[in-house]
Amino acid sequence: MNIKAALKKNMMLIVLILVYIFFTIMTHGKMFEPLQFNALITQNAYVYILAAGMLMCMLTGGNIDLACGSFVCLLGACGGLFMVIYSMNTGLALVLTLVIGIVYGCILGYLIAYVNIPPWIATLAGYLAFRGLGTSILSSNSKTGSIAPFPESFLNLFSGKIFKTKLSVFNTVCMGVAIVAAILVVLVIFSSRASKLKKGYVADSLLAASLKAAGGVAAILLFGYKLAKAGGIPTVLIWVVAVVLFYAFVTGKTTIGRHFYVVGGNIEAARMSGVNTKRIMFAAYLNMAVLTVIAAWTVMARFQAANSQAGTYFEMDAISACVVGGVSASGGAGTIMGMVIGATLIGVINLGMSLMGLDTDLQKIVKGVVLLAAVAFDIVSKKRER
Repeated sequence: MNIKAALKKNMMLIVLILVYIFFTIMTHGKMFEPLQFNALITQNAYVYILAAGMLMCMLTGGNIDLACGSFVCLLGACGGLFMVIYSMNTGLALVLTLVIGIVYGCILGYLIAYVNIPPWIATLAGYLAFRGLGTSILSSNSKTGSIAPFPESFLNLFSGKIFKTKLSVFNTVCMGVAIVAAILVVLVIFSSRASKLKKGYVADSLLAASLKAAGGVAAILLFGYKLAKAGGIPTVLIWVVAVVLFYAFVTGKTTIGRHFYVVGGNIEAARMSGVNTKRIMFAAYLNMAVLTVIAAWTVMARFQAANSQAGTYFEMDAISACVVGGVSASGGAGTIMGMVIGATLIGVINLGMSLMGLDTDLQKIVKGVVLLAAVAFDIVSKKRER
């Protein structure tokens, strides 16, 4: 195994571990407490969900969605209107907000793919308009500019816990789920390696696969143990895992997933080879809109209210998670697992700086430096490869 190549391939994972250790030391061990593991998921679930959609947009040629944060605000206002003001059934309210997302995604995808409006212009319009519209809905239906409380049935779906127990009771079911998940990860890694070797493809060495499996098992069991001591599995974690697994499958195992990479690598070559590039662009932004709806649900449930500040800078967190996770700023390269590492790093930085009590302006500076460093690393690495 080439040690240098392995280090380069896993650079962001190493950085994540080092940053986590740094914040654990600086917070005198608070970062390692069970409740902080729970907070890392609940407070940053939107980053994973939005970043999955942003990944698909960026794969098409470095395109981004600047409107997703403001759209979260608008969806929250609509959700508050449906569930609180009009007292709608939770299921019906969720369907209506999803329909709003699909309609918006279709319009946005059409404007970008078929009218050829540049993505950053089309989404910048939404960035400006949606927060204004959302704020207008909130202020006209509430004196405080915030709509609450949401019904328990909604909160249980997106901010509750599965197999919930008291904090003083170790949740054995939660730990059992973690053990099963760890076993599945080992089986997937080694079965995938065996399949590649059988087909004559390039595969990880036995040592590399073993180290990858050991790292995955350690991470899952650690999270499982901490969540078991924090009262159970957050429902929002189920949503995040479902999104990550679905897009890992789409990008790695399906034809349409490969088309996203081809379009981002060379759109003209993709068109000449028969790929419907317009349909891919349309799908990318429709997909982004749907995932923004899911992210909005998690945010509404987390704050148990709809307010005008919801979604602020969410688009930047999603873009940062992708770029830090190795998604190429020019498109055509990037993986879901890389995005997960990037999103986790952003989450660790957010949580660590909050626990340290750092000023929000300083937090923005740190995240900006991290983003710039990740882009610079990507560019320099490509130049060296050439």
